[in-house]
Formats: sequence, C-alpha cells, structure tokens
Amino acid sequence: MTQPRPNPPELLLLYCRAGFEKECAAEIQNRARALHIEGFCKTSDKSGYVLFSPYDTAQVSTLGEELRFADLIFPRQWVFALPLISQLPVTDRITPLLSAARSLGGPFSDILLETADTNEAKELSVFVRKFSTPFGAAAQAAGLAGGRQSAPRLHIFFLDSSNAYVGLSHPGNASPWPMGIPRLKFPRSAPSRSTLKLEEAFLTFLGPNHKALQPGMRAVDLGAAPGGWTWQLVRRSIRVTAIDNGPMDPALLESGIVEHLRVDGFRYLPPKPVDWLVCDMVEQPARIAALAARWLAGRHCRYAIFNLKLPMKKRYDEVRACLERIAESLDAAEVPFRLRARQLYHDREEITVYAERLGSR
Repeated sequence: MTQPRPNPPELLLLYCRAGFEKECAAEIQNRARALHIEGFCKTSDKSGYVLFSPYDTAQVSTLGEELRFADLIFPRQWVFALPLISQLPVTDRITPLLSAARSLGGPFSDILLETADTNEAKELSVFVRKFSTPFGAAAQAAGLAGGRQSAPRLHIFFLDSSNAYVGLSHPGNASPWPMGIPRLKFPRSAPSRSTLKLEEAFLTFLGPNHKALQPGMRAVDLGAAPGGWTWQLVRRSIRVTAIDNGPMDPALLESGIVEHLRVDGFRYLPPKPVDWLVCDMVEQPARIAALAARWLAGRHCRYAIFNLKLPMKKRYDEVRACLERIAESLDAAEVPFRLRARQLYHDREEITVYAERLGSR
C-alpha cells in the first residue's frame, strides 16, 4: 500500500474556557508576533476554542519549537492541526480520519477524541465516546497506535459529528490531560469547592510530587474562610496560619496545625518567613498582585499561589499589567524568581498565578 505524502500541520488549535476566546486569541497572536510570525485568529464567542493560522503555514512548526505551552495563560491545550475535515460520510467517518492521521506520521503515543468544553458540546460528547471504540480499533489495525511514550499524541477535535480537526501535540510541551482538563474529585471533608482550584494549581505548576510541598512546612492563607485552600495544605501536613474575619471550618481548627487570625489580610505579615503564601481573596487584581509582590520581594515567603479576579473588559491587558508589576517589583528588590500563570479549569473569571523565589533563602 502506498503511503500518503506527509502533510505537515497548518493551523494551531487552542482549547480555552468558553467566553475567553478573545483573550486566548490575543495572547497567541502576541506571542507569535514576538517570534516575527504574523497570522490571524478565527474565534467564535463561547465556542471554547481558537484557531491561529500563520500567513506562512510552514511557521506553525516554529511555534511548537520556540514556545513553551507551560508559559501560556489562557489555552488549556494546543494542537498542531491540519485544515478542517468537513462533511465526514455518515457511513464511514473512520477512513478519512485515518487517512489524515496517517499523513501526520505515527504510531502515536496516545489517541484522543475530543470536543470543546461547552454546554452545546455535551450532546456531541456522547457520539465521541461511542465512536472512540471503533476508531481506536481501526487505528490499532492501521499501525497508528502504541507508539513510544515520547511520541506525539493524535488529537481528533470534533466540531460536530461531520466536521473535525486532526492534529498533534507533543508530550512535555502540552497539557497532559485530555481536553486539557484534570478530572478531580471533590473531597467530601473539604469545606468548599474552591479547594479544587488549589489542587489543580499544585498539579499544574508543581506536579504530583514536588519538593515545595513537604510535611512540616509553614503557610499563610489570606482570605482563608471557610478553609478550602487551607484544607489542601493541611492534608499535606503543612502548618497554616489562616487569615480571615469569617469563620473557619471547625474540623480544620481541630487538626492542631491551623491557627486562625481575624485580622486584615492586606496588613498581616508573618513574624518570620514562611514557605507558602496562598490567597484567593475577592479583590481588584492590581491589589492582589501588589500584595503578592510585597511578600515575595520582602522575602516573607518562598512560594506563592494566588488568584487574580479579572475585570469584564480588557482582561488580557489586565493580566499582562499585573504580571509585569510583580516582575518589576522583584527585579527592583534583586530577587530572582519564577513566575507562571494559567486560567485553570476550576477557575472562572480569574487566573491563577504561581511565583517562586529562586536561590538561597
């Protein structure tokens, strides 16, 4: 059988939170322009995805080589894709999809059949689940499955049952989770669902077994009540000073490693440096950014995770301004640092920021 001529990806497909397509598009265009790559984005409000098309399609590969997915904020996942495959035959969708997949290479380390994360796509996800079994068997028979762990993953992103994008992502430079979404289970003993934000943040920024989360460390949780974020720290045997005028979950206080102080979170500073600052206060993003910068520049903490609640308009501009202010403050204090930000799955109108002081304490 004659193998089809390789057909390199021409588009960058980015999954994002529905309603944040404009921010996702602005970010990828800004990052591409910094690499002297010009192109245009196709977006549709609340679609949950963005398409970036370089004017020179050969430059799609440059984006994957020069950009780190971990440095992007609004995309949940990115896929280097072929042009849309439209009007898939109802009687045989598998053959054209396999042909497109084969043109990308293979065998692949994984095969992911996905949709946008929208209410409209929930019904489509039923079709995708049913289709995954026969397609997986066909891909296995075609020699496209079972590749090495380091091999690219194949993504088939369905817009509906007749239209799909086929593309690749590369392990180590993409989200490890299908659709870019970690499926976390809400722990019954946690006092609020906000606990999932911090759990996802730890997984996203640190991984499952990071040295920054060790028993016996000390943390401050600003705006702690009722204790969703404190719960994540306590379960890792980290001692917490919980700052909030509201009541904390009694079970957390009974743990013996939580101290609750009813003081102003913007005024409080620990009597001696702690390992962690976490903060999920509802406040203007510029104030939270300045607060975090003060803690890090003043060496009051080594690590910090905090949320920035975004305004209704110019959200990407606000994010960039806040991150620049933090970086400028730490540079001025001559504090080496690492700074990352991501709109997590469990975030809503906000992003989560991770900051770390580098070097000796």
